[in-house]
Amino acid sequence: MPFLEGKKVTKYFGGLAAVDNVDFHLEPGEIVGIIGPNGAGKTTLFNLISRAIPVTSGTVRFKGKDITKMKIHEICSLGIGRTFQDSKLFPKMTVLENVQLGKMFGGARISASKAREQAMELLEMVGLVGKEGLLAQDLTLAAQKRLGIARALATEPELLMLDEVMAGLTSTEVGESLELIKKIHSSGITILLIEHIMKAIMSISQRIIVLHHGKKITEGTPQAVSTSETVIKIYLGGHLC
Repeated sequence: MPFLEGKKVTKYFGGLAAVDNVDFHLEPGEIVGIIGPNGAGKTTLFNLISRAIPVTSGTVRFKGKDITKMKIHEICSLGIGRTFQDSKLFPKMTVLENVQLGKMFGGARISASKAREQAMELLEMVGLVGKEGLLAQDLTLAAQKRLGIARALATEPELLMLDEVMAGLTSTEVGESLELIKKIHSSGITILLIEHIMKAIMSISQRIIVLHHGKKITEGTPQAVSTSETVIKIYLGGHLC
């Protein structure tokens, strides 16, 4: 039984199919990347899995359970956490408060003091110790991305979905983000990520899914995808890097 599975997942906005009959699956412990041009349907697919928006048709199952019509908080409680392209932090709350809220309301019900203690552990994990008293809005972009990851981890996910957590970062910061993702993965968390930085996603993913105009055009190992004539022509403009 796949850990996460989608069958013929479809989403229409008016007459436009943003996601069109997409099948996908993840096995426990995988790191799977999703690539595709802007408008390919990547973030829409994330939104359908997490139930930020409803599917038009198709089904999504997590650990064998149909989650297609479940509420967002129910899906989170099952063990699916995610980040967002625009971070969606609480800008005028502190770094610690952002993660503490995730602990108190996204994971198991615990006291404020326990949530604070566990939030500090997560801030240490993502490299934000020393910044816990800063307002989220005062962080650098790279730090805001790490805070988004920490807040998602606060919900105690078994599956973590990362939406362009390396976008806009320097090459050094991208390398640091890759190391953080590897650390999270080594703790036993399955990862599904969207990323436009090809060298980064190819280096860390065990399998790649390629979307184009809402359709899945291929999937396979990074090596297979990077040498696919279809991918090179449609997505990569004739070259991988």
